Amino acid sequence: MKVRNISFSPPDITEAEIAEVAETLRSGWITTGPRTKKLEKQIAEMCHVSKAVCLNSATAAQELNLRVLGIGPGDEVITSAYTYTASASTIAHVGAKIVLVDTAPGSYEMDYDKLADAITENTKAIVPVDLAGIPCDYDRIFAIVEGKKMLFRPANKIQEAIGRVAVCSDGAHAFGATWKGQPIGSVADFTSFSFHAVKNFTTAEGGAATWRDIPGVDNEELYHEYQLLSLHGQSKDALAKTQLGAWEYDIKGTYYKCNMTDVVAAIGLVQFDRYSGLLARRKEIIGMYDSALKECNVSVLTHYCNDYQSSGHLYLVRFNGKNREYANAFITKMAEKGVATNVHYKPLPMHTAYKSLGFDIADYPNAYAQFANEMTLPLHTKLTDEDVKYIIECFKEVQKELA
Repeated sequence: MKVRNISFSPPDITEAEIAEVAETLRSGWITTGPRTKKLEKQIAEMCHVSKAVCLNSATAAQELNLRVLGIGPGDEVITSAYTYTASASTIAHVGAKIVLVDTAPGSYEMDYDKLADAITENTKAIVPVDLAGIPCDYDRIFAIVEGKKMLFRPANKIQEAIGRVAVCSDGAHAFGATWKGQPIGSVADFTSFSFHAVKNFTTAEGGAATWRDIPGVDNEELYHEYQLLSLHGQSKDALAKTQLGAWEYDIKGTYYKCNMTDVVAAIGLVQFDRYSGLLARRKEIIGMYDSALKECNVSVLTHYCNDYQSSGHLYLVRFNGKNREYANAFITKMAEKGVATNVHYKPLPMHTAYKSLGFDIADYPNAYAQFANEMTLPLHTKLTDEDVKYIIECFKEVQKELA
């Protein structure tokens, strides 16, 4: 078997994206402008929401979601112990207390009973994580926050309008996924998406925030709040200032700088045109993996079912009955055969930053068990059918070698 060189997650960029970027550069408008605004409209339409805000990362989107909610010191925000740091670090950025919840046994999702128990009078938001592009159980999450309404103490107008703990989804993996027919982006109260280079839909770096309509909250005002927060608190963006005689502006607050540029939005506009095909191809690859690995004594995620449709972002594999040492050896042997793999994720309490905050992985045994035998296979739209077959052949060979 001839050795192939298979990358883990290269961006799927065509000449069409390159041409659109070149046209943007020639246009004379390269920062936030007409292409960014067009992409926002397309994202909002796809997600079935009134507004979307494009930003420079999902991390910025998640942080601004918390900031428009007025969350800060003295507040608590709950998220999963099994996620990437951005789900939790944004909570620290706004000055709130990070509360981590263990996963359910045998699951990458939070233990919903423990989630309910973690809600206090100080809880202002929950950050569920749509890991691998698979939506969380939003029916369960909303039932929990509704059931805890008596504890909720609103601190500003928008919190009062929501009337309970806000659900601020980390949808970094889930752009294009659906929950019971409803697109992610309109399921949670607020959602953050990532368009990083390794994501299904990319703008190289970038992300977006979306939100559901909130009774009593004006969407134009809320959109303007995101604009202020993402551009130094400046009352007009650069595009608005180009209007004749419209130079004057005000600084409304000492805010941040995390806007999206038209150069990267240009990539997104072409990706948007291609995205239905990219999602379909990911579904095909997942089907090939699912079929081939049934006989391999591994556990994999269900990406497509009656309740939800995944965005097909990651293909996580757990080696039943094995440990981290076995999984690491498997990763090494796959690399020797030219196949790059990865791990998603090392639980947050295992990292220095979270240890220093007082978290201990011993308190999150289920999250550790998910990590202890996990490996992620390549899943991207640059893979050919022959590449997928080669990955599967290598997988089965390594299993025999390590038996």
